[in-house]
Amino acid sequence: MAVRKRLKDLTFLERIYLPEIAKGLAQTLGQMFKPHFTLEYPEVKFQPEGSYRGRPVLVEEEDGSERCVACGLCSRVCPALAIEVQAAETDREKERYPEKFEINMLRCIFCGLCEEVCPEEAIVMSKDYELAFTNREAAIYGKDKLLVPIAQLQDRITFLRSYK
Repeated sequence: MAVRKRLKDLTFLERIYLPEIAKGLAQTLGQMFKPHFTLEYPEVKFQPEGSYRGRPVLVEEEDGSERCVACGLCSRVCPALAIEVQAAETDREKERYPEKFEINMLRCIFCGLCEEVCPEEAIVMSKDYELAFTNREAAIYGKDKLLVPIAQLQDRITFLRSYK
């Protein structure tokens, strides 16, 4: 058990906390003269790596079709209940497709669980980090805002395949 010093056992410098104040000032001065890594945001944009988790998007194939088969796993695993999927039947090789796919970006916490659970790699976290809304309706992204060509998401998909 550690024994605390009594006030009368402390030296004069220890009583006025001068060594601790000097240590704090030295730390502050050391940080002041280190190089800064600040980006001037509107002029200089941040270029994220493949591991960055931005807003979730749906992958659009080269032929214009979507990868999603409307299994609904992403909406079930979403802890914030931000994803809504309604399936419809089709006569193509995929039996189902999402008739309605919406993500409420106000609820989304960018956790990436939807991306991890998707068996088709149909939903991935993009590099988009600029989200601004004027009203609540604008924050609900439908398929028109979510579909992104696979060529723009190739580095994220490559990262996911190397990670698994």
